[in-house]
Amino acid sequence: LTEPPSSLLAAEAMRAAGLLLAWALLRPAGTQQCHLAGPGGVLRFTDMHAEIRVPALHRVPSSLDPLYGLVRRCLDLIQQNPLPTELLRTALNNPSSVQTSQVVQYELGYVVCAAVALLFTVAVPVAGMCFCYCRSRRRCGGRLRAHRRSLGCRRHCLLACLSLTSVVILTSVICAFVTSQRVKGQMEPGLGAVPATLRTLRQHIANVPQGVQMVVDQFKVPRQQIISDLGGLSQSVGLSIHAQLKAMTYAALADLQDRAEDLQTSLHHLQILDKTARALASARVELEPALQERRRLVVALLDDPRCTSCASVLGRAQSLELGADYGKVPSVEKVLKALAGLPRSDFAEMIRQGNGTFNSIPELAVERMAQVIQDLRDEMARVTDKVQSIANSFPLPDYTRPVTEALVKAEDRSQPYLREVERFEQYRWIAGTVLCSIILLILACNVTGMALGAYGLSKREDPSDYECRGEAGAKFLLVGVGLAFLFSWLLILLVFATFLVGGNIQTLVCRNWINQEIYKFIDTPGNLPPSMNVTRQLNLRRDSNLSTTYRECKSGAGLWEVLQLERSYDLDEHLKTPKYTADFQKRLGDFTAHLGDVRLLRSEGRQDLETFARSGVDEVDYGRFQEEMKNPVVQTSLPGLARSLEGLQKMQRNGTVAGRLAAEAQALWQMQNSTVQSQEALVAKLGESVQFLSRLAPHLQERVKTTLATTASVEARLPVQAQQILRQEIGCFTRKELRYFTQYLNWVGQTLREDVASCQPLATALDNGRVILCDRIADPWNAFWFSLGCCTFFLIPNIIFAVRLTKHFRPIRNRLISTGSEETCPFHIPRVTALKL
Repeated sequence: LTEPPSSLLAAEAMRAAGLLLAWALLRPAGTQQCHLAGPGGVLRFTDMHAEIRVPALHRVPSSLDPLYGLVRRCLDLIQQNPLPTELLRTALNNPSSVQTSQVVQYELGYVVCAAVALLFTVAVPVAGMCFCYCRSRRRCGGRLRAHRRSLGCRRHCLLACLSLTSVVILTSVICAFVTSQRVKGQMEPGLGAVPATLRTLRQHIANVPQGVQMVVDQFKVPRQQIISDLGGLSQSVGLSIHAQLKAMTYAALADLQDRAEDLQTSLHHLQILDKTARALASARVELEPALQERRRLVVALLDDPRCTSCASVLGRAQSLELGADYGKVPSVEKVLKALAGLPRSDFAEMIRQGNGTFNSIPELAVERMAQVIQDLRDEMARVTDKVQSIANSFPLPDYTRPVTEALVKAEDRSQPYLREVERFEQYRWIAGTVLCSIILLILACNVTGMALGAYGLSKREDPSDYECRGEAGAKFLLVGVGLAFLFSWLLILLVFATFLVGGNIQTLVCRNWINQEIYKFIDTPGNLPPSMNVTRQLNLRRDSNLSTTYRECKSGAGLWEVLQLERSYDLDEHLKTPKYTADFQKRLGDFTAHLGDVRLLRSEGRQDLETFARSGVDEVDYGRFQEEMKNPVVQTSLPGLARSLEGLQKMQRNGTVAGRLAAEAQALWQMQNSTVQSQEALVAKLGESVQFLSRLAPHLQERVKTTLATTASVEARLPVQAQQILRQEIGCFTRKELRYFTQYLNWVGQTLREDVASCQPLATALDNGRVILCDRIADPWNAFWFSLGCCTFFLIPNIIFAVRLTKHFRPIRNRLISTGSEETCPFHIPRVTALKL
C-alpha cells in the first residue's frame, strides 16, 4: 500500500516551507555573524625589558618588631624636635657659620644621655677601684661576723635578685647578639645595594633606546599572526560561502532531482498503463465466448431433474458473466506521444555537475584570492618599516644625559663613604661580639658561683666551718664583679657611640623620610647649594620638584612626562592605528571575485520539464480507471462456484450427474487459474500505475513551475549572495586583524610609558633606600645598643647583689657579743623550745 494523498500533500508542504525558510535566512547575508573565528585572540608579548627593573623591597615582619617599636618610642621621647631646617640649611650652604648652641639645642636629648654615659663611665670604674681597695683591706666581700636567724631569708632574697638580674642580662645579651648579627647580615647587602641601585637606574636610562627597539621588534607577534591568518583566509571564505549557501543550493538540486524522477516514473507508469489496458481489453475478448459456453453447460446440468439439490446453485451459475471492461477507459496514447523521446537530457549528470561546481567554491576562492593575499603579505613588510619609525624618532639622549651624569657622579662619590661605613661596621661588630662574650662570661661566673655556693651551704653543718665549694662560689662571684667593673666603661662607650649614630639616623633621617619632610626640605628653594640642585641635575620641569616627581614616578608616570618629552614627541600621534593599517584595509576593501556562478539546470533539461508539464498527464481521467478496477474480471466468483459444484457432486446418487458436476468444477478451476488470475494480476499492476499517476497529476503543473522558478532564482541569487558573504567575511577578517594592530599599539604605548620609559624605578629606588637604611639596618642597630645598654645598666645591681651574696657563701666568724643574746653568746645553753620524739 502507498501513502494516502493527504500525507503526500503534508510532506510537500513541509519541503516547500523548508526551502522558503532557507531562502529567507540566506537573503540578508550581510547581517550574518562573523564566520572567521569570531573576535581576534589575545596576543602575548614577551617582556624584553624586565631585567632592568628595580625590584621593590618591603619591610619583612620579624619576631623582634615589638623591640624595634619600643626603641623607636624611646627615641621619640629623647628627640622630640622636628627636622631642623634652619640648621641644615646653614650647614649645607655655609658650614663655618654653624653655631654649637644650635646643635646642642637640637641634640639636647642626646646631650643628656651623653652626660649620663659620662657619669657612668667615670663612676663605675671609680667604684671598682674603691671596691678593690676595700678588698685589699678585707673590708668588702668578707665574712659575716655573726649568725642570725634572718640570714637564711636574706640569702634567699639575694639569690633571687641576682638570678633575676642575670636573667635580664642574659635576655638582653641574646637580643644584642641577634641584632648585632642582623646588622652585620644586612649591612653588606645594604651597602652593596647603593651602587647596584644607582647602576640599575643608570642602565634603565641608558637602555631606554634599546628597550624601545625591543618593543618595536615585538611587532613580529601580530605580524606572524596576521600572516598565519592570511594563509587560511581564502579557504575560510570559500568554506563560509559554501556553508551558508549549501542549504538553498542542495534544496534546489534535490527538488530538481525529484522532478526528474517524476518524469522518469510517470513515463514508466504511462507505458504500463497503456500496455496493461490493452492487454486486459484483449483478454476480455478472448475470455467472453469461453465463459458463455461454460455458463450454458453448467446451467443445463443444474436444470437436469436427476441433479439432486442443484436449484440452490442455479442462480449463481446463471449470473456467470464478464465484469470490468477496460476497453471503455480513456486512452493515454496522446500523452505518450507528447512524452516520446523524453528525457532528452541527462538529469543525473546535470545535477552531478551542478553539485560539483558548487562544492568547488572553496578551491575556486583559494585560486581567485591568491594574488590579493600575496599583496597583503607584501604590505605587512611595509608596515614593519613604518613601526620601526617609532624607535628611530624616539628622542631620549638629550634628555637622559644629565640624569645619567648625576647618577654616575653619585655612584663615584658614594664609594669612599660606603667603604668607610663598612670598615667601621666591622669594628662595631668585633667590639660588640667581644663585649657580649664578656657579659656572657660574667653571667657564667654568676651562675657558677651561685651553684657552688648553694651546694656548699647545703653540705656545711656548722656555719663557721670552712667549705671549699662555698668558698669557690664566692670567688666566682667576685671574678664576675671584677669583670663587670673592668669592662663596664667600654660597654657604656660602645652603647653611647652606637646610640648616637643610630638614634640620629632614626630621628633625623628615617622619621622625616617616612613623613616626607626630607622631600619638602629638598624642594624648598635655598635649602640646598647650587651644586646639589636636584631639579636641574635630573632635568625636571621647572614647575616640578622632588616630591611631585616622586609621586608621579610612584604612580607610573613616563619619563617624557617627568623630563618634558611630551613637548617634543607626541607618542599618541605615532601610535594611531590608521597610520599603519590604511593600505591594508584598502586592499581588502577593494577586492572582489565571482564565486557563485553555478548552473543547476541547462536549457535542454528545462525544456524537458516544460514538455512534461504540457504533456497532459494531469488531464487524463484516472477516476475512470479506478471505477473500472472496482469491478471484478468475472461477476461471479469462479472458485466459489467450483467449490459449490464439488459439494453437489458428493450429494448425487446418479453417477453420471456426479461425473459431469466434477468435470464442470474442474473446468471452472482451470479457467480461473489459466485466464482470470493473469487478468487480475494485470489489474493489480494497472492499479499501481493509476494510483501513482492520479496522485501526481493534480500537483504536476505547480511542482514543475515551482522547480523551474526555484532553480532559476537560486542560479540568479548564488553570485549575489556569494559576493555578499565574501564582503562580510573580508570585513570580519579586517576587523579581526585590526584588533591585532590595536592590541600591539596599545601594548607599545603602555610599555613605553610604564616600563621602558618609566621613571617608576626612581621611586622604587628611593623606597628601597628607606627600607634598607631604616627597616633593615637602623632598626636592628638601635635594638643592638638598646639591648647592650640594658646589659650595662643591669650590671650595677648585679655587682651589688653578687658582693652581698659572697659573704653568705663563706664561714661565719664566731665571736662573743656583750649583749648576752643567745644568738651571739657561744657558751649560752639555749632553752628547749620544741620537743622532737
